[in-house]
Amino acid sequence: MPEISAGDTAWVLMSAALVMLMTPGLALFYGGLVRSKNVLSTIMHSFFILALVSVTWVLWGYTLAFGPDTGLGLIGGLDWLGLDGVTGEPSSVYATTVPHLAFMAFQMMFAIITPALITGAFAERKRFKAFVLFAVIWSTLVYAPIAHWVWSPDGWLFGLGMLDFAGGTVVHLSSGVAALVAALFIGRRAGLIAPATEPHDVPMTILGAGLLWFGWFGFNAGSALAANGLAATAFVTTNTAAAMAALTWVTLSWLHRGTPSVLGAAIGAVAGLVAITPAAGYVTPGAAVLIGMAVGIVCYGAALLRLRARVDDALDVFSVHGVGGALGALATGIFATTAVNAGGLDGLLAGNPGQLLVQALGVGVVALYSAAATAGILVLVNLVVPIRVPRPAEEAGLDLAQHGEIAYQP
Repeated sequence: MPEISAGDTAWVLMSAALVMLMTPGLALFYGGLVRSKNVLSTIMHSFFILALVSVTWVLWGYTLAFGPDTGLGLIGGLDWLGLDGVTGEPSSVYATTVPHLAFMAFQMMFAIITPALITGAFAERKRFKAFVLFAVIWSTLVYAPIAHWVWSPDGWLFGLGMLDFAGGTVVHLSSGVAALVAALFIGRRAGLIAPATEPHDVPMTILGAGLLWFGWFGFNAGSALAANGLAATAFVTTNTAAAMAALTWVTLSWLHRGTPSVLGAAIGAVAGLVAITPAAGYVTPGAAVLIGMAVGIVCYGAALLRLRARVDDALDVFSVHGVGGALGALATGIFATTAVNAGGLDGLLAGNPGQLLVQALGVGVVALYSAAATAGILVLVNLVVPIRVPRPAEEAGLDLAQHGEIAYQP
């Protein structure tokens, strides 16, 4: 039986707490970007998912994502249903120096924030009951299988050698693509004439971005699953990429619009965090600078294209998480080196061009599966509960129409 390390256990539990904080941080980040009549409903999406997926993950999500494989590398079995057999003893497969329950809790926080990310696409117009059904089904049928493919030792993409240190494909690409599909399915917001609405509370969004940046150290450095040099590397690459992407986005907005955007600094930092996520434990800090710069340029361009296309992905989930996650996964195939992580693989620049092909395959498969499955789930949910609120409710605001409360007293 492997031995538990107190230091590793403390770091993984602390990291789980940091990642948990990211979902309320996301609630503030998204909440500040919408109109004041929808801020509570937007915050509720993230806060409710925190409770909802915490329960579904314990009951069936964890065993589907990380349980012993059913035979084809596609999904875990039901061996750990209700966490049966998942105890305070270390796992023989995952994070062997920490309690199995600690690893489960850490992964639970990833499962929570992923469907919460999607909510930014349909903000201000989705019926709450439909949102709840969608979140349960999506986290079960989309998140759990993709997590198994990429992170389970029995997963088929893991077997091909795909590298995703902390969720560039599992979390960000899957949710970003799902967000685009949801935005197209549900349609544009009623009465929206301009390509975008002005955020009602930029300071709230900046606070949310700060909490996301803070929590992301648990997201990425915690994925080392030990208090060691790899965690330190992931910590530094994470901060470096976020900083470089923020600088890049601000510079581009300054050149393009004539002013250095405060909101752009926050969104740029998040884009950098997204892109470095799959690469954090495989690349050098120097590579993190290049990844941060690249994602700042590419995601800024993607956001502009989204506006031109008039796709009402309300909070630019696809432009940041979908595009940024894909770029980060591909960058991992370019910059990864076993000099940083002996347990990883070399990328293109270290003499292994095949790794870039594996990463590209993973990106394509995850994007296609997420798109197709999300579309099917949306159709199914819409048959049970109409996804979009009626026009009068949308115009009144979802805070009052769906929750009977308002954020700000007149």
